[in-house]
Amino acid sequence: MNTIEITSLNDIDSAAEQFKEYIIGQFRKEGRNIFAFYGSMGAGKTTFIKAICNQLGVEDEVTSPTFAIVNEYISPQTGSIFHFDFYRVKKLSEAYDMGYEEYFYSDSICFIEWPELIEELLPEDTVKVTIKETPTGSRIVTF
Repeated sequence: MNTIEITSLNDIDSAAEQFKEYIIGQFRKEGRNIFAFYGSMGAGKTTFIKAICNQLGVEDEVTSPTFAIVNEYISPQTGSIFHFDFYRVKKLSEAYDMGYEEYFYSDSICFIEWPELIEELLPEDTVKVTIKETPTGSRIVTF
C-alpha cells in the first residue's frame, strides 16, 4: 500500500505528480486503468482528481461530473480520461444504461468518485484510492 500526505492545498500539485508517476510507471504497465476514489463528502476527491489531470497535461477545465455522471478530458500523455461521479445514481441499471462497460473496459484512464454505489460493477483490478481528512486538516491518500 502506498501513502501520500497532502498537508495543504500548496502541496496538492506535488502529491498529484507523485500519484501520476504511479499511474504512468506502474499501474498502466500492469494494464490497470480504473481508479476508484473513496472518501467522505468534502474529503477532496474532485480537487485531487483535478490536480492529477493537470499533471497529465489536461488543458480543459476539470469539474465534478455530478449531473452529467461522466466527463471526458484529453491528456497528451495518456489520451482520453473519463471522470465519473456516481453520487446521484440510485440503481445499478443507471450505470448499465449509460454504457459503463465501454468506459471501464476501454484502454482509457477512468477516475471514479462515489464508487461504493456501483462497486459490484468495478473490474477486479480496480485501484482503490482512499482520501481521509486528519484532525489537522491534511489529507492522507492511500492506494
